[in-house]
Amino acid sequence: MLRVGWDQVFAWRLSRQFVAAPTGGSVEDIATRLAGVQAQVASAAELAVGVRSSEFRPAGVSAALGAGTLMKTWAMRGTLHAMAPEQAAAALSLIGSARTWQKPSWQKAFGATPEQVADLVEVVSSILADQVLTRDELVEAVLAEPGFAHLGEQLRSGWGAVLKPLAWQGALCHGPARGNKVTFSAPAGLTPGWQGIPEPDIAAPMLINAYLGAYGPATPEVFDAWLSRNSLRKTVVRGWFAALGDALTEVDVDGRRGWIPSEFADDLAAATPVGGVHLLGPFDQYVLGPGTGDTALLPTEHRSKVSRTAGWISALVLVDGRIAGTWEQVGDEVVVSMFDARRLPERELSAAVNRLGRASGVGELGIRAG
Repeated sequence: MLRVGWDQVFAWRLSRQFVAAPTGGSVEDIATRLAGVQAQVASAAELAVGVRSSEFRPAGVSAALGAGTLMKTWAMRGTLHAMAPEQAAAALSLIGSARTWQKPSWQKAFGATPEQVADLVEVVSSILADQVLTRDELVEAVLAEPGFAHLGEQLRSGWGAVLKPLAWQGALCHGPARGNKVTFSAPAGLTPGWQGIPEPDIAAPMLINAYLGAYGPATPEVFDAWLSRNSLRKTVVRGWFAALGDALTEVDVDGRRGWIPSEFADDLAAATPVGGVHLLGPFDQYVLGPGTGDTALLPTEHRSKVSRTAGWISALVLVDGRIAGTWEQVGDEVVVSMFDARRLPERELSAAVNRLGRASGVGELGIRAG
């Protein structure tokens, strides 16, 4: 078993996730490395990619979505992500395998039976086969079909609860925005070479390796929390990990055990803590990957400052790879609120703020303490 400390893990993650040093790679390269970018808030997705890029790419995520090289759909934890299509297909396969829409609690909450969901998959696939529609247009087309009239309110819901199972089964994904309106398309209509949703046992190795290659070492339970809020059967997820065999290496991190792709074991073992201050935007994968409940990354007493009401995830201040505070932009200033009274090195903080300004395209930003 490989034994390392948390300082090594954070140094390795900072490097793997292009936080320690921005990459000259493409938007698609960054999204793939992160196993998807949370895209509930479009500006947050742009900043997550921009701060990891050595080149300023205005609206880079939007452009990739328009070109079909990234796909926007309801994926991990039922939230919108921009993902490389092959990774998206794998994630949808595993999430869909939980069949959450077949559970009585889901049916009671959203008023659709498993049979109706199956019918919706069929009718929506047919409607979107050769067109892109706004939500209202799609809902009207569905309601015009017999047997769906009572689902109008659920289908129009901004949360998309009834539409998510359709996304997980490959019937729809988000299309290019039409002004301020969301649109939907069939994945094959937007993504060149779309191969459909693979079987879970085929999809699992790709997604597990991608996840552990950015956020490891981690356990099957942590992977499933990231993927489906632990909706999958534990024995199934553990079986996926076990099937990878020697492709995974078990790691002891200061007494906590997890797994990492074996190809990165030497890099993790050799990782040298280099310290430093980094600023990441709201809903950043750096914290969403391990989860805000990871006490090695985020002290319990400060969790509520990062994971806030209505599901909002604050912008992060990282010190030596750990979350040490939050920040927000007020006018042309970055207001930094540390968890303790420490004073950040002026040069490092200034460099992090400059990188943030360049990534967001706003130019120079001032700094003040919150």
